[in-house]
Amino acid sequence: MDTKDVKILKTHLSCLTMSESLEIIEDIIKAGKPTQHVVLNANKVNILKNDLQLRTIINSCPLVNADGQSIVWAGRLLGYDVPERVTGIDLFTALVSKSAEKGYKVFYFGGEEQVVKEVIKLHQAQYPALKVVGYRNGFFDDSESERIAEEIQKSGADILFVAFPSPKKEYWINQYQEIMKVPFAMGVGGSFDVIAGKTKRAPKWLQKIGLEWFYRFVQEPKRMFRRYIIGNITFLKFVIHEKVVH
Repeated sequence: MDTKDVKILKTHLSCLTMSESLEIIEDIIKAGKPTQHVVLNANKVNILKNDLQLRTIINSCPLVNADGQSIVWAGRLLGYDVPERVTGIDLFTALVSKSAEKGYKVFYFGGEEQVVKEVIKLHQAQYPALKVVGYRNGFFDDSESERIAEEIQKSGADILFVAFPSPKKEYWINQYQEIMKVPFAMGVGGSFDVIAGKTKRAPKWLQKIGLEWFYRFVQEPKRMFRRYIIGNITFLKFVIHEKVVH
C-alpha cells in the first residue's frame, strides 16, 4: 500500500489522486484493521500549531488527503508532487458509490436527525444496492460515546462516516476506533448538510480554480472572516517560513 507520504508543514500528507485514494481504501477495508482517515486544509494546519494531540492523531493516520487547494499549492511550492485536491465531501460521495458497487456496509453518524435521514434517503435512491447498516444523529452526551461505539461495532459496518466539525471528529474516531472495529472511519464535516441541501456548495468552476473557500466566506463573511482571511494569511506566513528554512 503506497500512500506516497510526505511531511508538509510538519504534518503527514498523502500525495494521491482520487482514484489512487479509492484503491488504497479498498486495500484498507480488505485488511480489516481499524483505520482512521483525515483530510488536511489550511485551517487544520493552523490549528495543529497549537494542538499537538491532533497532530499526533493525524501523523498516525496512513491516509491523509489534501482537502484544500491551499495544501496542493503549498506542497508544490515546497517541492512535493501533490497531484490534486481530494476533498472530504468528494471522497465521501465516491465511497458511497463504491460501497454500493462492492457491497460495503456503511454507517452514518452525525448531524441533525432529519438531515442524516435525508442523506441516507437520497443516497439509497441514487444507489439502490447501498447497504446502510445504521445511523445516528450527532447530538449526545460524552457519557454515551462508548455505547454508541459499541452500537457501531455491532452493526458490522465496513465504513463509518462521521459528520462532526474538526477537531471533534478526529478526537472521537481516534478514541473509539478500537471499540468500533470499523475498517475505515472518516470524518466528513458538514457534508451531510450539503448533501441534504441545508447548505450550498460552491459552483464547480470555483471548486476547480481553488476558490471554494471564497464562496463560503461570501455566504457568511462575519462568521468566516477569522478562518478564511486571517487564517489564510497565517497559513501563507507558515508556508513562506517553511520555504525559507528549507
